[in-house]
Amino acid sequence: MLYIVSTPIGNLEDVTLRALDTLRNVYIIAAEDTRHTKILLNRYSIKTPLTSYFEYNKITKGEYIIRLLREGKSVALVSDSGTPGISDPGAHIIKLAIKNNIPLTAIPGPSAFVYALTVSGKPTDKFAFEGFLPSKSSSRKNRLKELTGEKRTIVLYESPHRILKTLQDIHEIFGDIEIAVLRELTKVFEEQRRERVLSAIEHFKTTKPKGEFVIVI
Repeated sequence: MLYIVSTPIGNLEDVTLRALDTLRNVYIIAAEDTRHTKILLNRYSIKTPLTSYFEYNKITKGEYIIRLLREGKSVALVSDSGTPGISDPGAHIIKLAIKNNIPLTAIPGPSAFVYALTVSGKPTDKFAFEGFLPSKSSSRKNRLKELTGEKRTIVLYESPHRILKTLQDIHEIFGDIEIAVLRELTKVFEEQRRERVLSAIEHFKTTKPKGEFVIVI
């Protein structure tokens, strides 16, 4: 069985009892960053072996994981935080398992975009999750232009080194609209900002952006 295990997006106490039980009892844990996952395992005294599984080794390591599963060994797939397969390389091994008729199940838990949408104050009945926009400026602007006709709430992920450029692009394409910008969710320095785009831009011009961001439009 391939277990798709959701892990905390920040606060380690947000892990579920079922997730802990699964991580203790599988043959091996495939982790996006073994050093990061080790922190969670150490917190709960879990000794299960780890293997790295990330964007640049997903092809070769995916074959290794499938081989283990075919041998009857159970594998837990985790991402650095949140739900595997959502804007992370875990989607590849999930497709491989399905292709090879290997049973899989998900252990539900936290997801950053659900958290951000919930507290944003924006409509939650219909929304479009875009994940990360393209890193190239022209491609990013083109995608934002395509989204101007979107009637649903839009949820984006962004990295700290690109948040200011993305906010500037949002202002150029959408104007000075009301948005929510959230970072470091569930952590000590969590920040929730609900303001117009220009206000957010001015803030992050003077305050160095840190942590992973979610933008809600």
